[in-house]
Amino acid sequence: MSSSRDLPGEPLLDSPSLTLLTGLLGEPEASRLLTQLDRGLAWQRPTLRLYGREHPIPRRQLWMGDPDARYRYSGRDFLPEPWHPAVAALRDRVISALAEAGTPARFNSVLLNRYAGGEERMGWHSDDESELGPDPLIAALSLGVERPLRFRWKDRSREAFNVWLPHDSLLIMGSGVQDSLQHALLPRRLSGLRISLTFRLVYPASSPA
Repeated sequence: MSSSRDLPGEPLLDSPSLTLLTGLLGEPEASRLLTQLDRGLAWQRPTLRLYGREHPIPRRQLWMGDPDARYRYSGRDFLPEPWHPAVAALRDRVISALAEAGTPARFNSVLLNRYAGGEERMGWHSDDESELGPDPLIAALSLGVERPLRFRWKDRSREAFNVWLPHDSLLIMGSGVQDSLQHALLPRRLSGLRISLTFRLVYPASSPA
């Protein structure tokens, strides 16, 4: 397997469905929102248990959504913070953009991650928790410094690849992505702030689909 390649253009993959849209908000709105979220949210750095020990995550984050949008990953339960008005408005913009692209969706929650620089990161994972249903649709908005999101096939049948996520871009991870692929934001030699918002639909424990 070769080491890496970048996927240009959109759609990036047809099966599973992976699409990148750019210029969702336009300027100066996108940069204004980046500053507003950076300064206006109560960012957290929770600890997660790995191999029997507690470790602070290598970034700051915030789980936000409807009151019943509880989420569990890495052995920890997360209760949503109430919607910030700017994030709620952004959710509606994302839903409208998806509808225009022929992908109707609804979201009741969002995970915001704040990366202060290239050393802050997100490890390999799939967003395949049971609360997200059997085939989740996840829309990830990137603001700030452009970084590549690394993808690898779970069965290692094909080579890994990078998807570069520029400022004001929306990555749509559709049908089959979480089942077939893992993704990570790996450390990189760069500086500057990046905030990602991954919108998702969380189902109550009694209603998995």
